[in-house]
Amino acid sequence: MTQEQGIDGAVTKYGVNAFVAPSGGVAWYTDLVNGDCGVFESSSLAAVAGYPNITVPAGYVQGLPAGISFFGPAFSEPTLIRIAYAFEQATKARKPPRYLQA
Repeated sequence: MTQEQGIDGAVTKYGVNAFVAPSGGVAWYTDLVNGDCGVFESSSLAAVAGYPNITVPAGYVQGLPAGISFFGPAFSEPTLIRIAYAFEQATKARKPPRYLQA
């Protein structure tokens, strides 16, 4: 269902080349008492379909990174790479990682 009635169906119906969604919930600080919280992951639809998905940095929320995902139908990797690269160049959202002492 994620192929014919999912991604492929939407591509055909709406004439789009790709889809964009937040990669997941924003990063969170580790809670040593209660553990990590569950998050929404947008890559599931593409993964179940066996289709390509590319994630790039989108920005930061309270100093923690947030990603954006681009996914599409089978064999759409060249298109997704072009879209993701254009997004990266337009936003310059990626910051080099830093080591922060606790």
